[in-house]
Amino acid sequence: MIERHWKGLARFDEAQNYEYHLKTETFPALAGIGGFVNARILKRQTTEGVEFLIITIWQSVEAIVGFAGQNIDIAVVPDKVVKMMITYDNIAMHYEVVK
Repeated sequence: MIERHWKGLARFDEAQNYEYHLKTETFPALAGIGGFVNARILKRQTTEGVEFLIITIWQSVEAIVGFAGQNIDIAVVPDKVVKMMITYDNIAMHYEVVK
């Protein structure tokens, strides 16, 4: 299994909207991709905004291609989400799950 990690810093007034977007649009769309296992939202308050760490779990790198395309390292950030963020990772990190 592979975990895909992506981090973004949302504006305080957009943090709740971003969570809603993930739960109602992104995660349901991911559920329709073969090889998708699960997703988690982690967040913390900072002085600038609300930092989110989004972790998606996949059965294989090939499954991630179904979501991210051939270059799986490039972050998938819809325009709608870009407007909610102060800053965000352009690159997603991938980790092999050992245990």
